[in-house]
Amino acid sequence: MSDDPTPTQALLLFGLLARHGMCAQAELLPGVKKDDREALEKAKLISVSKAGNRFKLKLEDAGWAWTATHLSAALPPAQRTLSDVLARLGEHLAKSGVTLADFIGSKPEDNSPAQPARKRSKGEPKPVKAKPTKIKLPTPAALRKRIEDAYLRLTHGRKNETVPLARLRAELTDLDRATVDAALGRILKGDKTASLMRHDDPDQLDRADHDAAFSPAGEPFHVIWIAS
Repeated sequence: MSDDPTPTQALLLFGLLARHGMCAQAELLPGVKKDDREALEKAKLISVSKAGNRFKLKLEDAGWAWTATHLSAALPPAQRTLSDVLARLGEHLAKSGVTLADFIGSKPEDNSPAQPARKRSKGEPKPVKAKPTKIKLPTPAALRKRIEDAYLRLTHGRKNETVPLARLRAELTDLDRATVDAALGRILKGDKTASLMRHDDPDQLDRADHDAAFSPAGEPFHVIWIAS
């Protein structure tokens, strides 16, 4: 995709955003058009998987970055109310310093009622219940240390140097974008020894830099700097 998403494609991206970045295609309204889905997948703004005859769509890092910086993007005329709400959201994020990822948050657990248990036939072994895997998110302090450790690996142990966020994110691939963005948001709000900066020469930025940018209020930051 050489140009920005069309209004219909932008609506699809914001629909995924509203569902915490991932859902079945059938959950999105209005219905998703094949051409729009394929164009966004080709642009690496979303990824598409298929189970049986059902598509599952996921907002990729580039898609998160695009939505964060295009809350005033044009949507289909029938979506005027949504356009106005997104514009107000952008104003709120700009004033509060909250990131879009923080605002959306993590997807809540499914609390739908369980289906009635099937009666076992005679002689059938009792099923073994799998223990749920509990994911423990790192604390803000642990995340801050992870960022500084990654920074020092990239600078060979030196501080007072700039590091592109694209390279920093590549060192933190085990963390999802929302988690890293939350840590960057805390740095931006008032970290005494770390700063985020914009690149002075946009012509030197490539697609990876744009995709990795941290854009809490529509103005992207591309570089991190940590003082000694």
